[in-house]
Amino acid sequence: MARKTAKISIRDVAMAAGVSVATVSNVVRDRKPVSAAVRARVEKAIDTLGYMPDRAAMQLREGRNRIVGVLVPSLDNPFFTAIIACLEDCARRDGYDIIVASAGEDSDLASSRLKALLSWRPAGMIVLPNDDRFADSVLLDTAGVPYVVIDRLPSSCHADTVAAENEHAAAEAAACLAGLGHRRMAVVATTLSLANIRERCAGIRGFCAKQGLPEPLVLEVGHHAEDDIPALRDLLAGEDAPTAIIALTNSVTLGVLRCLNQSGYAVPGDVSLVGYDDYAWMRATLPPITAIRQPVEELGAQGWTRLMHRIAGESTAYLQVRVSCTLAVRGSTAPPRTGQPS
Repeated sequence: MARKTAKISIRDVAMAAGVSVATVSNVVRDRKPVSAAVRARVEKAIDTLGYMPDRAAMQLREGRNRIVGVLVPSLDNPFFTAIIACLEDCARRDGYDIIVASAGEDSDLASSRLKALLSWRPAGMIVLPNDDRFADSVLLDTAGVPYVVIDRLPSSCHADTVAAENEHAAAEAAACLAGLGHRRMAVVATTLSLANIRERCAGIRGFCAKQGLPEPLVLEVGHHAEDDIPALRDLLAGEDAPTAIIALTNSVTLGVLRCLNQSGYAVPGDVSLVGYDDYAWMRATLPPITAIRQPVEELGAQGWTRLMHRIAGESTAYLQVRVSCTLAVRGSTAPPRTGQPS
């Protein structure tokens, strides 16, 4: 039987670097100033020896847990992974670690994933709920863990919330299309069971009503519409096909674009398209896609800041933070083709 390799200790690192155990601890925790030369020696020793700090033991000695749990609806959606990346940067800066769990857009799974995160006894939680009910808020309230809700806002919760100005952003997209001469618009959404999607639809409908434009048709296509959208294909084949489409998430934008291509519709020659979230692939298509850009970094940073305040003991009334979106106008939007009913 192979002999088990002895675990590398902090003392081994200190000896290899020629410094004290306390100095190694300061480098690992990034808590006290250490000269650049000494830090370089310690980090080299850590890499050479393959030292892995025992975070659980460190937290036990300090008497507090510097872990934040993050629960997201899905890891397939780049919007959620971008939020996680931002939170990870914030955590690293403030000396925290994050543990991430995904609910897979399943409310039952969300409950079990949240319980698993709470078993780590985190200092706080950041949650992007699966639905408006957010029944799992009871688990958080019972556990007494400070938490912040981002993006998908429940009807009520005992926490600070951070979200985009959904209604205004969507209205701006409708105004852009109307300014080009479009009157017959369609909106493609995941599900109206989510408040943020309802807000986006309300912004578009409200703008059209104020301008005396026909009410746009709204299609609900679910969370996995990247491959095919039968309802949109049927709409495009009918006599009242829209001259402009607004897609309300990044995944729906991809599904709409694919459906238009498969239906033989040219963008923007036959139909103008406004997408959501503005990822790199939207700028790489021909033509590049006009998109509503959500401030992902600001959403994450604001959520983290609010959580740090709550962990520190802030007891003011819960805050509702809204951040502004921007509309990036590109080649996928143009006036309706001459002779085409608008």
